[in-house]
Amino acid sequence: MENQKKIKLSNLILMIFTAIYGFANTTVAYDQMGYASIIWYVLAALLFFLPSAMMLAEYGSAFKEAKGGIYSWLAGSIGEKWAFIGTFIWLSSWIIWMLSTSTKVWIPLSTLISGSDQTQTWSILGLSSTQTVGLLGIVWILTVTFFATRGVNSIAKISSLGGIFVMFLTALFFVASIVIVILSHGQLAEPINGIHSFISSPNPQFSSPMALMSFVTYAVFAYAGMESMGGITDSMDKPEKTFPKGLIISTIAITIMYSLSIFLWGISTNWSSVLGKSQVNLGNITYVLMNNLGLVLGKAMGLSAVTSATIGHWLARLTGLSMFMAYLGSFFVLVYSPLKSFIIGSSPKLWPKKMTKLNKVGMPAYSMWLQAIVVAVFIFLVAFGGSAANEFYLILTDMGNVSTSFPYLFLIGAFPFFKRRQDLERPFVVYKNRTFTNTVVAVVLVILVGGIGFTCLQPIMDHDYMTAFWTIIGPIFFGAVAWIFYHNAQKRSAEETASNED
Repeated sequence: MENQKKIKLSNLILMIFTAIYGFANTTVAYDQMGYASIIWYVLAALLFFLPSAMMLAEYGSAFKEAKGGIYSWLAGSIGEKWAFIGTFIWLSSWIIWMLSTSTKVWIPLSTLISGSDQTQTWSILGLSSTQTVGLLGIVWILTVTFFATRGVNSIAKISSLGGIFVMFLTALFFVASIVIVILSHGQLAEPINGIHSFISSPNPQFSSPMALMSFVTYAVFAYAGMESMGGITDSMDKPEKTFPKGLIISTIAITIMYSLSIFLWGISTNWSSVLGKSQVNLGNITYVLMNNLGLVLGKAMGLSAVTSATIGHWLARLTGLSMFMAYLGSFFVLVYSPLKSFIIGSSPKLWPKKMTKLNKVGMPAYSMWLQAIVVAVFIFLVAFGGSAANEFYLILTDMGNVSTSFPYLFLIGAFPFFKRRQDLERPFVVYKNRTFTNTVVAVVLVILVGGIGFTCLQPIMDHDYMTAFWTIIGPIFFGAVAWIFYHNAQKRSAEETASNED
């Protein structure tokens, strides 16, 4: 019976694939760098994804009984203070994901209804489209929080249905692309001009060396989510063999899928004629490319312009439905899950009593509403900061990428300290040599710091101070909040100890 419950290799590969592979990541990569994004995704897999995953696997196997996830890993390696700050920044990456998705979620809904993204034409009370979408984003986060605090977590099951839709969408995209290239006799919409096409981006915003380096965060973000895999090693069948095999196979499979998908977009999408338009942004890029795929497929099959356009609209609608359902399900889980695990996993003395209190359905309602207000305030500030739709979604994407990458600085940086501990049982070990371990840690940290640094510096070099401010502010703001929280908790604890002694 016990063996039946163990996670086998095939199950593990599927779990890793589901947690990490994102269909929309391929469209963002193609929009930002064209074919040139492929090499960055391959390098990110070899120099970040695989070595980091092995480190997280060691953390997970050594701290398999801990309930606090990455907080427990960090606390056991570099102490409570830095664990609290690092995990708080990790939590902020989910908060910024909610900030970004609360506004982006209206794009698939608009596409589902209209067949294309019409959010840039929306207006309430004479407000601009960006401000209107911002207000709708605030309504979304408050509504989801309202229902989630009442324990309506069954809606999260929609995410699995959304996942099935996205898998079907990926398969449809692959088949349609292959049909197009066969019917077009091997001619690509985005022609390949030798090695230059795989090194140089057609996007003028990514023409400088610094901008190229900043793309590292996009590649790292595409592989994010593996920190959730390190905690399940104790549930695996022969983890010392299953986990490294699963990671290696998954790394190869995901890297091939990303690389192949980016290349396949070039079959149907000419970068200059489709993506060089002002109404295309990082919020609606997936729907624009899927709509164009249907249009090109229809033309390749010799169908009329009207029929081709109809296929494009329905492909965009199907994409809208899939992404909306995935967003909806994810939101109902992520609005409470990271927050709850952090609060329960860390010491209660680090939090004000109200924040640790669970309501009758087991939800940290006070903390969830506090989180919702923070997200709503950020959405309002970004939406009403005077940026157009293009800049608006670029800001949200950069904020998300930097905040998602930032916690890895703590996890990777703490690894050598974790390895020095002599009192831990280590059922799973990959890094056995100290020099090799420190070298790998240094390489991964250089990639992370370089990617984050260049992402933050690029808009400053372009004198785009609005984007620069919002890209940088996330980790700094939440890191400062974490430090204040911790400082106040230490002060409260000292005062309570003093009063007890009296």
